[in-house]
Amino acid sequence: MFGYIMPEKPELKIKEYDIYRAYYCGVCKSIGKRHGQIERMTLTYDAAFLAMLLCSTLNIETKLVKESCIVHPIKKSFVTYNEIIDYSSDINIILAYNNIKDKWEDDKSKVALVAMAVLKKSYKKLMVEHSEKCAIINKRLGDLSLLEKAKCDSIDAAAEPFAKLMEEVLDYNKLDDKTRQVLRWLGYNLGKWIYLIDAFDDLEDDIKSASYNPLLTHFKYNGSGDGISEFKNQIRGQIEFILLYCLGEAAKAFELLATNENKGILENILYIGMLSKTDKILCKRSCGKGEKSV
Repeated sequence: MFGYIMPEKPELKIKEYDIYRAYYCGVCKSIGKRHGQIERMTLTYDAAFLAMLLCSTLNIETKLVKESCIVHPIKKSFVTYNEIIDYSSDINIILAYNNIKDKWEDDKSKVALVAMAVLKKSYKKLMVEHSEKCAIINKRLGDLSLLEKAKCDSIDAAAEPFAKLMEEVLDYNKLDDKTRQVLRWLGYNLGKWIYLIDAFDDLEDDIKSASYNPLLTHFKYNGSGDGISEFKNQIRGQIEFILLYCLGEAAKAFELLATNENKGILENILYIGMLSKTDKILCKRSCGKGEKSV
């Protein structure tokens, strides 16, 4: 996960913001307790969304407590703890390690190598604790790597492994069969949206580093004309159509879920936040990455 799934903060009520932050801080603190303090730097908004979605779907009781932390040692904030928070923190570490590993394999970045060393112990532990899930995630990432090495020129084929990976992330072991099916379809469309919006967001960097990008191969970018700006203008409409379709399918799946708590926050993320993120990245109205944490 790359930190794209986040709420539109100005549209949240004050109470909703406090609750969302409690999940975000809960996952952060869970990472610290289960894996280490440095590992907390890998936290993404996506993990907070995962925790809130599964808690709401499973109707798991969440208790809010006020605590201080290393980042905010004086001011106390609401934090929530439960088994889903821990699961989300584990998934955050699993995906963070694999994302950093991918950067190392692509760029031989020394920073990535150091980060891998920091996360390696936790990742090995999680490979035992979540052995089946890690095996599936690694299989999907392996499929993705093969497609990238083959310079796959199909957008759908290139996005498929990560979409299938996100299916697995949302498939928690205590779900009933019907809910599992709905959440897997929700995860599939979120995964495809994440992969493609990240590809569009990375176009300039991938051109500079000569890295694989499915949009460059599919639309046969050759650097002619006015370069990347003209290229992005040419493909923007087609990419927007695919991204909005994915968001529409994710919304349809969400509407089938019996979400009991925090429905307004989840609706904000799925209906407003992700749509706003799509618009910002496609049109570059603000930076697509690096938003301040909550």
